[in-house]
Amino acid sequence: MSERRRVPPARCRLTPPARGAPGAAGVTLARQHNKSRSNLWDMAQGNNYGQSSNGVADESPNMLVYRKMEDVIARMQDEKNGIPIRTVKSFLSKIPSVFSGSDIVQWLTKNLSIEDPVEALHLGTLMAAHGYFFPISDHVLTLKDDGTFYRFQTPYFWPSNCWEPENTDYAVYLCKRTMQNKARLELADYEAESLARLQRAFARKWEFIFMQAEAQAKVDKKRDKIERKILDSQERAFWDVHRPVPGCVNTTEVDIKKSSRMRNPHKTRKSVYGLQNDIRSHSPTHTPVPETKPPTEDELHQEIKHWQMQLDRHRLKMSKVAESLLAYTEQYLEYDPFLVPPDPSNPWISDDTTFWELEASKEPGQQRVKRWGFGMDEALKDPVGREQFLKFLESEFSSENLRFWLAVEDLKKRPIREVPARVQEIWQEFLAPGAPSAINLDSKSYDKTTQNVKDPGRYTFEDAQEHIYKLMKSDSYPRFIRSSAYQELLQAKKKLENTLDRRTSFEKFTRNVGRNIPIFPCHKNCTPTLRASTNLL
Repeated sequence: MSERRRVPPARCRLTPPARGAPGAAGVTLARQHNKSRSNLWDMAQGNNYGQSSNGVADESPNMLVYRKMEDVIARMQDEKNGIPIRTVKSFLSKIPSVFSGSDIVQWLTKNLSIEDPVEALHLGTLMAAHGYFFPISDHVLTLKDDGTFYRFQTPYFWPSNCWEPENTDYAVYLCKRTMQNKARLELADYEAESLARLQRAFARKWEFIFMQAEAQAKVDKKRDKIERKILDSQERAFWDVHRPVPGCVNTTEVDIKKSSRMRNPHKTRKSVYGLQNDIRSHSPTHTPVPETKPPTEDELHQEIKHWQMQLDRHRLKMSKVAESLLAYTEQYLEYDPFLVPPDPSNPWISDDTTFWELEASKEPGQQRVKRWGFGMDEALKDPVGREQFLKFLESEFSSENLRFWLAVEDLKKRPIREVPARVQEIWQEFLAPGAPSAINLDSKSYDKTTQNVKDPGRYTFEDAQEHIYKLMKSDSYPRFIRSSAYQELLQAKKKLENTLDRRTSFEKFTRNVGRNIPIFPCHKNCTPTLRASTNLL
């Protein structure tokens, strides 16, 4: 909480303008503000912060959020089932119309079926940040689950009224605060700095601002003490929302995308929730939007087409997505060296050379062979996997699909000057009439590829390659994984690695023993056994 000051600093101290009698505009304004008003609405409407003269509030893109929060606020203010509002008596004064932060948390937990008090506290903080209720002694609009006193905001100051207060309104408010010598109306540090900045910015019309603030201060003095105390706190909370404390979030900012959709009503006809004609507020001063024209026949056809496209979209439940991610993580867990120690270990950070021995033998390890079974991409990504897959297909006399796929992948990496010649070679080998290794394509892919060959490029065979990939994934690859060749290869790698583990374990032991035995010069006639014994001694 920033330190408050009773008198603004010298640079922002307010004094009446040095001119003579105010002009005609100032006299008229003073007369208007000197009229007696007996309730909250008259006072708030007299301030007229940022609203147009006709009193019509523009629609806000956040109106759906405001409606939901105002529904909750209306239930909170219910006389029977709402939050109990009371007047607290202190030593020499009374604090009217307040309730505690713990009362709000308990009410939200009970009436909104919220099990976690932290969630209720978070929801209440969001509502307080929008100014629907506020702490009576703090500029930071947040909710605390303790005995801090809060007060409801008057509906006139709700954000659903689309307030857009200007800096001149803020200057009048701060100027009025300095005219009232009361501790609760002292300016905070950031408010005093804002006032000094506004006084410099509006130096030419400061006379008008000062007279307006003076007129409002005179009207406030005629009010009842309790009513004036409530009004002052509600007005302060209004400005805490629209001119928040430095470091706090400004909840009045509008998303530029939502604002753009509001400015283009023809594009917003396709709203999922249908809120264009049904956006209302509990605010007493809110005026509904005029009804738009009914959609034309063409627009209805476009909307039908839009919803048909939405029905055809592939959607997944979040539970299925989470289940898929968990399965993927568990499947690849043993291949992540940060989570599971690699087997064999990295020879660059350990003394184990098993990895180099396996690489020298040009035989894939068990984990490598096992990974081919995760999917066809894993088999094609591994050079040894591609080789074994190709051998299997050659044994079944159906290797042309894989060879075509590999040729197209190689085409994408060729220099641009070699691309036209390579395209013709692939066409003559796999797709031309009477090709030696003809592949089976559907008519649509074949026709499109025929057109692409006339203007050869790296992606001439993209459609044909995708079609062949799907064929291999649904037919050739499952047969390869179920084949005896792959199963024997997998079992053979297990036996080989078990043998290597036993052999390398003995080699590790002998190397460690030899490394720990110091070697000293001895007599040349000593026998090896005696020499080793001497070294040990």
